[in-house]
Amino acid sequence: MKRLWGCCLLGLWLSLSLRVYAAELHVDLGHGALVFQSAQLLERAVAVTVPDDVAFHRTMHYHAVPLLSLLPGLQPGQHLQFIANDGFVAEIPADVILNEQGSKPWIAVEDPAQPWPALAEKPKGAGPFYLVWTDPRAAHISTEQWPFELSSIRALRGVDARFPAIVPGSSVPSDSPVRRGFAVFKRTCFACHTLNGEGDSKLGPDLNIPHNPTEYLRADLLRAFIRNPQSLRRWPQAQMPPFPADTLSDADLDAVLDYLRYMAKHKVTR
Repeated sequence: MKRLWGCCLLGLWLSLSLRVYAAELHVDLGHGALVFQSAQLLERAVAVTVPDDVAFHRTMHYHAVPLLSLLPGLQPGQHLQFIANDGFVAEIPADVILNEQGSKPWIAVEDPAQPWPALAEKPKGAGPFYLVWTDPRAAHISTEQWPFELSSIRALRGVDARFPAIVPGSSVPSDSPVRRGFAVFKRTCFACHTLNGEGDSKLGPDLNIPHNPTEYLRADLLRAFIRNPQSLRRWPQAQMPPFPADTLSDADLDAVLDYLRYMAKHKVTR
């Protein structure tokens, strides 16, 4: 019986390992879709060390390939969407990927022989693909620009063109805090949430319909919730991460609230 049980466990481990090893990353820049197998990428991978990793909150060592090596012909001005298996969608302009400040993007590939640590809020783990950055502060890379459980990357029109119902009206000045808040919203909140029913993420609730959070939470409670969601609602399985001041400045947080207050008066229902 013990031998049979051991064989079953071994079979399960092999099955899970093969599933990771056979994973596929789909890339489509509009001129022919590419499919990269995890085994293929592992053969090309180099060792990359990421101090203070966003997902694991510690120094991590990865097998990774340069993201740009998977994006032939990427041009400034293009826009990329990174889609994760859990519904998270990171919208990242190509200019961020092509930055010259020294922040370098990598696709980390999980090796079944050396699996990554478990994440408490993600029973399935962060693999098999994870966009990580070396020297992220140089180009002000936000925490929401580190999508894990990555399944596909595709070039699309920019967020403003695809989702006009989230864009502040033309009467809002270019230097308005609402405009700044909109930029921060796209970089952070929009990866998990929709607004006015628009957006591709499937992870979090809509932030304007039927009610905008600025309509039912005091400003101090909303700020505290964004800084640490567990401070308002204790929920161990909650997936919203905290946004401390070193990842979302007080000025950016205030600007996001200005944008949300503005959008509360500009609901679009269909």
